[in-house]
Amino acid sequence: MTKKMILTAGPSITQKELDYVADAAQNGWNEKWNEYIKKFESAFAAYVGCKYALATSSCTGAMHLALLALGIHEEDEVIVPDLAWVATASAVKYVGAKPVLVDVLPDTWCIDPQCIKEAITEKTRAIMPVHLYGHPCEMDEIRTLAQEHGLLVIEDAAQAIGSLYKDKRPGALSDVSCFSFQGAKIMVTGEGGMLVTDDVKIFEKAKFYNDHGRDPKGSFWIQEVGFKYKMSNIQAALGLAQLERLDDLVQKKKQVYQWYHERLSTIPGIGLNVQRPYTCNNYWMSCLVLEGNFYVTRDELMKQLKEEYGIDSRTFYYPVSEFAPFEKSFITPVSHQLSSRGINLPSGYAITEENVDYIVKSIRNILKV
Repeated sequence: MTKKMILTAGPSITQKELDYVADAAQNGWNEKWNEYIKKFESAFAAYVGCKYALATSSCTGAMHLALLALGIHEEDEVIVPDLAWVATASAVKYVGAKPVLVDVLPDTWCIDPQCIKEAITEKTRAIMPVHLYGHPCEMDEIRTLAQEHGLLVIEDAAQAIGSLYKDKRPGALSDVSCFSFQGAKIMVTGEGGMLVTDDVKIFEKAKFYNDHGRDPKGSFWIQEVGFKYKMSNIQAALGLAQLERLDDLVQKKKQVYQWYHERLSTIPGIGLNVQRPYTCNNYWMSCLVLEGNFYVTRDELMKQLKEEYGIDSRTFYYPVSEFAPFEKSFITPVSHQLSSRGINLPSGYAITEENVDYIVKSIRNILKV
């Protein structure tokens, strides 16, 4: 076993981040209380290609605000992929609506447009595609379906910063989109998120609900029950520094994936992240799927990697339909198979080619390939 555990994720923090955060901590008060928040929101909107951005305390909070701003409520249905982190479906529950869980594509692991089409009813109000592990969803097909049926589209772009779909970035492909800067993401603010949109009405409504439903004129008069998913100025300082280094952060993710691909892609029965020709995958998480039959199961492989070789890993997400608070809307065989066979490999910024060599040799030893 190596002396130090090789972790699944981890950010890159340089002197730039330390300087910005120190400045916010020392000077970001009183009339400068939101100086970095404004800079971060403006720079992020420009990067994604949207007019408006609202910094939040999490992507989950941003999705809740997005649903509120769009007027999604009880009796409404929102179509969500079954294979995703629970936050997407949970946000739908927050507003009293029903998340309708559908299957994903076997190669990109993103929501299947055909399954969306089959799930649309007279109660459907919105579609929430999730760009899983960084690969963009089939947004042209999704937007066409939305237009045909008068539906809204809310991107869960939590994992997709730095990816591309044709000539646009995730986040600029829908009515409103939400990003995450949680500590395992490509760029981090500790915890944090961002809501982006081109629609000023959605933006203003989200701001309203994010300020406890307070009178926008600035008094302490409350007009509706609201919430508080605000990002601090200090977090925004960290986010701005990370955003200014984003090209480097994304490039390292691509490099790590390339190292894995060179060493694992020739092994029969092992599947890896794909990149469809009209997309650019940020490879947030380099992933392995045991598509064939091996001497050990996925869980046994992970257990041995950790206990015998000092290598951390994560399972794919569980299908949301397996959780007690959520209904099984449809049979989702692809989601279930991927969930039981998929692994997130160590993909943090600090991973070296030497680490990848060691990880792949360890996988080969365990699988006997």
